[in-house]
Amino acid sequence: MTNTIIDRLKEATDGLLMMSESEYPFEVIFWEEKEPLTTQKIFQLTNHPQDAPVEETELEYFLRNCAFEKEWHNEIQKEEVKKFQVLFQTLKDNLIEIKVYRVGSISIDVYIIGKTLDNNLAGVSTKIIET
Repeated sequence: MTNTIIDRLKEATDGLLMMSESEYPFEVIFWEEKEPLTTQKIFQLTNHPQDAPVEETELEYFLRNCAFEKEWHNEIQKEEVKKFQVLFQTLKDNLIEIKVYRVGSISIDVYIIGKTLDNNLAGVSTKIIET
């Protein structure tokens, strides 16, 4: 089961770049961790300092500009939207209680994490630049 989720996430993120002031690839994450996902748990699992700025947001809100087609998108952007829709759907179909954590400022580490059916934590991470 776990390998299937990891494979599906790898397939959904293959060649996909998170767009911000720079472009970063996605990495698949899997943690054999049964404790509830909290900000403190994210700090612990990712080795960020406990006082790092963190923002929790919803998956739909985080992907609002890349997984949902806009009138102003050109053909290339529409193709990218389709790839992000696959990632969005893969996350929704395979994980529950999905949370998005943005850790840091300017150079922000992003963790999109949810629970697997066997209660482990899985998802993807990337980086965004916001100045």
